[in-house]
Amino acid sequence: MIQSFLAVLALTAPLFLLVGIGFALMRWGRWPTVAADWLTRFVFTIAIPAFLFRMMSDFSRLPPVDPTLLVVFFGACLIGFAVGRLLGHAMFRMDGTAQSVFALGGIFSNTVLLGVPIARIALGDAAMPAMSLVIVFNALILWTLVTVSVEWARHRDLSVPGLAKTLRGVLTNPIVGAILGGTAWGLVGPPLPAILDRTLELVGQPAVPLSLIALGMGLAEYGIREGWRVSVAITVLKLAVQPLVVLALARLTGLPELETRVVVMLAALPVGANVYLMSREFNALEGPVASSLLISTALAALTVPLALALVAPH
Repeated sequence: MIQSFLAVLALTAPLFLLVGIGFALMRWGRWPTVAADWLTRFVFTIAIPAFLFRMMSDFSRLPPVDPTLLVVFFGACLIGFAVGRLLGHAMFRMDGTAQSVFALGGIFSNTVLLGVPIARIALGDAAMPAMSLVIVFNALILWTLVTVSVEWARHRDLSVPGLAKTLRGVLTNPIVGAILGGTAWGLVGPPLPAILDRTLELVGQPAVPLSLIALGMGLAEYGIREGWRVSVAITVLKLAVQPLVVLALARLTGLPELETRVVVMLAALPVGANVYLMSREFNALEGPVASSLLISTALAALTVPLALALVAPH
């Protein structure tokens, strides 16, 4: 166990160092905010989609994925969301909207900017189909879940326009589009023309380092603000409770080894930036959620290797 942890720690340490470099550039290098905005936009709309489209376009050569991983991962998310809402009420006397945002922070991972690089480096290309399957459903299921939860808490009614907006946002997401488009090409299309394949390879190559630097630059905007107890509670739910629930469900369902490693790694990732966007949209817990992004990402440098060591092949 200790040897596995140290091995994974050595493998992932450079990734978190890149996050630190991005953070330092913004916090102490005084890079303008517009630099972080444009780098994040390039990574999110060009580099990572190119990388994922090229990989998924070779679908026939990729290993099959056990769809049970969706039941395991999102089953754990539903359990974690319910626990988060209960804790938000019992510990902090939050209203329904704040409970929903609090609970979302405990289950919504940074699957793209941090998850994709870690999966590529620590688990290899064989893990990417399983990773991509979770990414496609992650935003749709979890954003819909919190939207329904907030609408019910506020109005005791479900807003069809609100749900339609969530669905439209997911389907027009460039990451989701690249995965779906690449998979469709891999299923029905011929191999990518050599010139297009090489172009996508070159564009996608910087996706891993640039996504991590962009993540660090974004984190520099946040600080340890008010509501630190709420921030710590979100971090504990995200980095400790969620991975353990996922691992328990994976063992109960007999999920294969590779898929188990993928879903446990995803569950152990820090809080995703989308939770902060949701907190701003619903005007609830903006400060504590921003703090939890920073705290959970710093701690994930240790907790992610630990989670991977727990499910390392023996």
